[in-house]
Order: sequence, then structure tokens, then C-alpha cells
Amino acid sequence: LLLMGLEMVLGIQLFKHESGGGGAIVPIAFPLIAGAGSITTLLSLRAEYQIVNILVALSLNMIIVYLVLRLTTFFERILGPNGLHILRKFFGIILLAISIKLFLSNTGIEIPK
Repeated sequence: LLLMGLEMVLGIQLFKHESGGGGAIVPIAFPLIAGAGSITTLLSLRAEYQIVNILVALSLNMIIVYLVLRLTTFFERILGPNGLHILRKFFGIILLAISIKLFLSNTGIEIPK
């Protein structure tokens, strides 16, 4: 997550990327589908709620994700190249924050308040 966030924010290429494909897919789809927030939320909800409630919420989330991905070309057309660039930077910052938080919590390092 940290390296992907750095790529998105700094505009550098750390990994070989496939050519072609929609430019809006990665900044929209990755945090939406496989973000650390999704996994953490599921684990947290499992501790507090019944499985039926979680399945209903997960189903609604899948419908929303499907609609967002189906409308990606619409978002790409509306936002334009500059809007996609800003969106990529925004989600890159979010990925950096999530990866740093996960690193700190997994290593037990606390930042003084």
C-alpha cells in the first residue's frame, strides 16, 4: 500500500505497468474494492454485529461498487485529465495514511500526542 500510495502521490513508477486500460480504474477501483479500510471494517463489524447484518451491508456495498465501476467512463469524461490527476493524488494520500497507520499499529509504535 505504501509503495502504491507513493507512486500515486509523487507520480513516479516503481513497478512496471501494463499499457492500455482506463486511467480512472486504478484511483477509483483499488481503494474502493481492496482497500485496507474494507478489510478492517469487516473484521471490526464481525466483533460487534451478527453475521446477517454484515451480509446485508456487504451486499449493499457490492451494489454500490458495481455501479461506481460501471460509471467509470462517465466519471472519466466528467472529470477530464486534470480531475483524474487530482483524484489520483487524493487517493494516493489516503493510501499512504492507511499504510502508515497499519505499519505503526502492527509494530506497536505509538506517536506521542
